[in-house]
Amino acid sequence: MLKHVLVPKHEVLNVKDAEQVLNEYGVTPNELPKIKEGDPALDGIKANIGDIIKITRSSPTAGKSSYYRVVIED
Repeated sequence: MLKHVLVPKHEVLNVKDAEQVLNEYGVTPNELPKIKEGDPALDGIKANIGDIIKITRSSPTAGKSSYYRVVIED
């Protein structure tokens, strides 16, 4: 994974956590925003097509915020 201060933390969710996220937001994986498998931010986390990625960003107003992307083909 890239270790630059401007690149937020990216992690692959396990199946259980991914299901919880989908249920919480009432969406399917196809309805999540997309991230291409060749995205440099995914280097080193072994993300596969269809995986759901949790991205955690620091925010001066919210503290930490998390958002989700589904990995798609390049």
